[in-house]
Amino acid sequence: MFETVVIATDGSESATRAVTVALDFAAAFDANVHALSVVEERDLEGSPERVRADLEAALEDTAEDALAAVREHTDRSVETAVREGDPDAEIIRYADDVDADVVAVGTRGRHGEHAYLLGSVAEGLVRNCDRPVLTVRQLSADETENEATA
Repeated sequence: MFETVVIATDGSESATRAVTVALDFAAAFDANVHALSVVEERDLEGSPERVRADLEAALEDTAEDALAAVREHTDRSVETAVREGDPDAEIIRYADDVDADVVAVGTRGRHGEHAYLLGSVAEGLVRNCDRPVLTVRQLSADETENEATA
């Protein structure tokens, strides 16, 4: 039923929880796991030309760190990729490229302050992706403590 799971991550706290849930989901279905991190074009476009290359390298390092965290959370094989562009569009394109059965994403990432309900990337995926989207809500500090003690 679910043979390929794409996990979209930016390394944020909400993405980390989504990684955990998505990996459990993939294990339950013995699905192939793909992890994707997108370097957002908007982060580069507004930067001064003289620092753009350094900023791009730093953002790519952050993306690679986010993907390494996915690999560290599992002993399953994980295909990883870093893409540059609009996160929603790149995640959807990647899901199409690997014929994903589901896309997993956290609901409050780096850009969560710009959206009221899901977070801008998660909302864009829910609205525009023609594949099922598993959204994983970021827990409050109280909920995190309760989850850790349960």
